[in-house]
Amino acid sequence: MRFQVEASLTYDFAAPCEVLLLVEAAHGRDQRVTSDALTFWPPAPARRIDDPSTGERRTVFAASGRINALYRATVETAASDHGLAGAEETAIADLPSEVLPYLRASRYSPSDRLMRFVEREVGGLRGGEKVAAILAWIAEHVDYRAGVSHAATTAVDTLVDRAGVCRDFSHLAIALCRAGNIPARAVSGYAWRLEPPDLHAVAEIYLGGRWRLVDPSGLAPLEGLVRVATGRDAADIAFMTIFGAATLVEQHFSIDRVGG
Repeated sequence: MRFQVEASLTYDFAAPCEVLLLVEAAHGRDQRVTSDALTFWPPAPARRIDDPSTGERRTVFAASGRINALYRATVETAASDHGLAGAEETAIADLPSEVLPYLRASRYSPSDRLMRFVEREVGGLRGGEKVAAILAWIAEHVDYRAGVSHAATTAVDTLVDRAGVCRDFSHLAIALCRAGNIPARAVSGYAWRLEPPDLHAVAEIYLGGRWRLVDPSGLAPLEGLVRVATGRDAADIAFMTIFGAATLVEQHFSIDRVGG
């Protein structure tokens, strides 16, 4: 599938500072960026700091006053099987070294506090069946509701409040999977058919020797996701990290399918 994506971010910076921007489509086996451009108005000094291991494409720019960052790209995504049925757990001793960090508790997904809960709810299940049961529990018990959570909300908070947005659903699914000894990580991306359009947070689960995407919120089709960033939780995949202070003026994201 081929998509056109766009992000337009306008902020006022009261004093000069640096900004890490993470809105560009990643390079990877499951997608190919055929054309793209990131521009700043007025022009701002910028430096690329891409990550060759993850395919993430990052830009740091110097900000002062009002600045608009505009990103546009055409991306081709490959069909992938994200099914959970029959997917087996990998013994911890057999996990690749790069997967092991995604078993550990992190800032927004404190899985070490949820181990008894997972054992009680899905302790008799394994592999794909366990993950499917976790997702079903979230769908049944957590409401999608804006304004309930904030920037410091963790998976434990969401479990207590039983409400949140896509970021909160993702953090809860990740924490519950890790508590059940299944590696899980956060993914951000442009999501086709997401309403209203925005950068979307989903999760990726390691089963059957590979990563499989899941959308705990169920708001967008997985085959329409253009990946931007991958990490332990929202702390790693934030689309903008401001090393100073700024005020949002306007921002929007969009994704459209090209060619049917």
